[in-house]
Amino acid sequence: MAERKVRVRFAPSPTGALHIGGVRTALYNYLFARQHGGEFVFRIEDTDSHRFVPGAEEYIIESFRWLGIPFDEGVSFGGDHGPYRQSERREIYKQYVRQLLDSGKAYIAFDTPEELEAKRNEIENFQYDARTRMQMRNSLTLLKEEVDRLMADGEQFTVRFKIEPGQEVHVDDMIRGDVRVKSDILDDKVLYKSADELPTYHLANIVDDHLMEITHVIRGEEWLPSAPLHVLLYRAFGWEDTMPRFAHLPL
Repeated sequence: MAERKVRVRFAPSPTGALHIGGVRTALYNYLFARQHGGEFVFRIEDTDSHRFVPGAEEYIIESFRWLGIPFDEGVSFGGDHGPYRQSERREIYKQYVRQLLDSGKAYIAFDTPEELEAKRNEIENFQYDARTRMQMRNSLTLLKEEVDRLMADGEQFTVRFKIEPGQEVHVDDMIRGDVRVKSDILDDKVLYKSADELPTYHLANIVDDHLMEITHVIRGEEWLPSAPLHVLLYRAFGWEDTMPRFAHLPL
């Protein structure tokens, strides 16, 4: 594979004041980009509409101006890979949700919060995965006609990623080396919610990093448990060859 120009990103959520841990992560990304003659992208991850705080985005941008850490492209800076706010990328995400559904890598789930709570009470340490998905109300267990009817009636749904058990997932981490995780312990994460027509972090993050040609994902170690899921999503889309390298920073 040809050597790609280094592109990293800092992608905060507009949910309040900028945390010092976020500044530290941004600084690592900025220095890495400068060291390799690369580009530093600023993206706003605002898919969690319930936690949105007015003015937070402006506060974050002003904080970086005060810190003297410049971005090369992104929200308020322009660039060729926009829009850079996830809330403005709804139609883009829907294309990729449809791709996963059509390829059988994801499925539609109609379980209500009450139904999920009942299942948690019934099954100790309940997890929505290969062992339990066939007990739930989703497009794997319902007839196509019933799924179509529920959709036509405006029933709220989520789209879940279908994780196959029995795989060993490798995460190539620049700090920790080869991290291996068994897919059996992963749940079928929600990727999209019809309630607000927005993806969850996991889907939006992967699609945006791919389309924005991000080469390295440098972030805090709290995201390490999500990395195997992200590797599987890159694989599901056929993007494994251009998957960014990960670096999970110790906290």
